[in-house]
Amino acid sequence: EGRMAGNSIRCVAKYLFDNGMVKGKNITIETLSGVKELSLFTFNGKVSSVSVEMGKAVLDGRNIPSTLDGESVVDRAITVGGKNYNVTLVNVGNPHCVVFCDKVDAERVNTEFVRVVNDTTLKMRVWERGNGETLACGTGAAAAVVAAVLNGYCRPDTDVTVKVRGGDLFVRYTSDGMVTLTGGVKQVFEGYIEF
Repeated sequence: EGRMAGNSIRCVAKYLFDNGMVKGKNITIETLSGVKELSLFTFNGKVSSVSVEMGKAVLDGRNIPSTLDGESVVDRAITVGGKNYNVTLVNVGNPHCVVFCDKVDAERVNTEFVRVVNDTTLKMRVWERGNGETLACGTGAAAAVVAAVLNGYCRPDTDVTVKVRGGDLFVRYTSDGMVTLTGGVKQVFEGYIEF
C-alpha cells in the first residue's frame, strides 16, 4: 500500500471542491505519510490546478527504506541484473529510486528514468511497482527533482518542469528540504460503486 500519491491527492482535492464538499481554496488532507496542505486554483468555478506541499524529502538510506546505508544515497553505483546503474534514493511520501540516463524510452524497470533537458526541465518515465508503466507519478516527479538538485543538474528554490507522458508537472525543492508539487487536474470519468 502506498502511503501517499502526489497526483491522486491533487485529484481528490479537485473532486472535493468541484462537488461542494469543501469551500476553501486552501485545504488539508490526511494521508498515511501525514497531513498535506493543498492550494487549489480555479477557472470558471472549477479547480484547474492544485499545489500540494509534499513535506521534507527523506534522503537517509535506511529511512527510505532501502538496504543502502548512508545519510544520503546520491549517485550511488549499484548492479542490477548484471547492469551497472548510478542511483539516487528519495522518499517524498513513497520511496523512489532515480536513475539519470540518456534515453528514458529504452528502460523497463520499477523506477524513474530521467533525462536532464536543461537545468529547469526533466523528462521522466516511470514503471511503478504493481502497476506497470504509468502516465505520470507525482511522488516520482518530486523525487526526480530532489535527485536532480542533489546531483547538481538543477538548482534548489527553482521551479522545475517534469515532462511525463500524462503532461507536465512542476516541482520546487527548497534549500530547507521541502518539496512542492503542482500540476493541472481535470475530470476524465465518473462512476458509482454498489456494495
